[in-house]
Amino acid sequence: MYKESLNFLKKWEEIQKKISKKERLVMKKRVLSLALAAVMAASLTACSGNSTTTETTAAAEETKAAENANTESKEADGSGVDVSDWKNKTVTCIVPYDAGGGTDTVMRALADAAKGSFKNISVENRSGGGGATGMLAGANATADGTTVTMITVELATLEAMGTNAGLTYSMFKPIMMVNSACSAITVNAKDDRFNTIEDFINYAKENEVSMGNSGNGAIWHLAAAGLAKETGAKFKHVAYDGAAGAITDLLGEHIDAVAVSYAEVANYVESGDLKVLAVMNDKRLDAIPDVPTCKEAGYNVVLGTWRGLGVPASTPDYVVEQLYQIFSDAAQSDAFVDFMNKSNNVIDIMDGPSFEDRIIADLDTYKALVTDLGLKIQ
Repeated sequence: MYKESLNFLKKWEEIQKKISKKERLVMKKRVLSLALAAVMAASLTACSGNSTTTETTAAAEETKAAENANTESKEADGSGVDVSDWKNKTVTCIVPYDAGGGTDTVMRALADAAKGSFKNISVENRSGGGGATGMLAGANATADGTTVTMITVELATLEAMGTNAGLTYSMFKPIMMVNSACSAITVNAKDDRFNTIEDFINYAKENEVSMGNSGNGAIWHLAAAGLAKETGAKFKHVAYDGAAGAITDLLGEHIDAVAVSYAEVANYVESGDLKVLAVMNDKRLDAIPDVPTCKEAGYNVVLGTWRGLGVPASTPDYVVEQLYQIFSDAAQSDAFVDFMNKSNNVIDIMDGPSFEDRIIADLDTYKALVTDLGLKIQ
């Protein structure tokens, strides 16, 4: 009996390694009951004299019961991560920019796709400081997973610029990256000065061109500054709290150009109100295959953004795992994929640890770029 019991304990330890802490707590009482039953069975069997057959049967039944318990727990959500508690919780998603921009629309679509997993989920716009205001609010929220922030590449660029108001990437524990996008140099379709990227650059070498961006130190500011550095163009950088305001002013002919993502201007390009001269990417975009890259025109600049989800750094790992399960499933849903395709957004999923590595690497890149451009705020 002792040999079979030892075998059972070894199998139990192997099962424990494959399941979460929460599942082990759920199973603990069940296994203790099984162990007690085994001891009683062993005592009765010893008294009856039929020990060999009974001991083998009892050990096999105990092992099977433990394995079944593990299987039942995992089948509850299909992933090994129990997310059922979130059905009773309300979650707020902070977008650090104005409503209507790319970050806002992606977050709202993702929240809508995930709404079945929560009691309630809402999106709150908290713009200001090129994204720092909203991200700081999210970083300082209660670390229980009920406040999720759409963190953007500005988490790295603002720190590199010195305009981060105390915000650093280490204040967050990343859940996942959701999408990425390159910069698209876009002008008003009525502006007959610019029909090619060469027209635009040559004009900007001799005349000051106003270039709208999503905030001082934000990625579209750095994208435009990088293009100016590479080409010798002269841009007057005009900052907004998110891309939406810059695009509105471009439509109204109050500024000359923007360097935002194609997804953010796609509707206006399709309606004939705006036109894209070039994209800062390694290759042309499938959505606008006739538009060249800056590299094709001889300007070696490749810059873009990313967006993802984060929670305060002290949030427990098991909470992050649960939120990753919920939002990664939502990101693969038909509704979200359809939205992203129709809005010309590129889905680019990355798990938390990989996303954090990307943030750290990009911070180093932007620190070097900011130093080279002389944009660091002292």
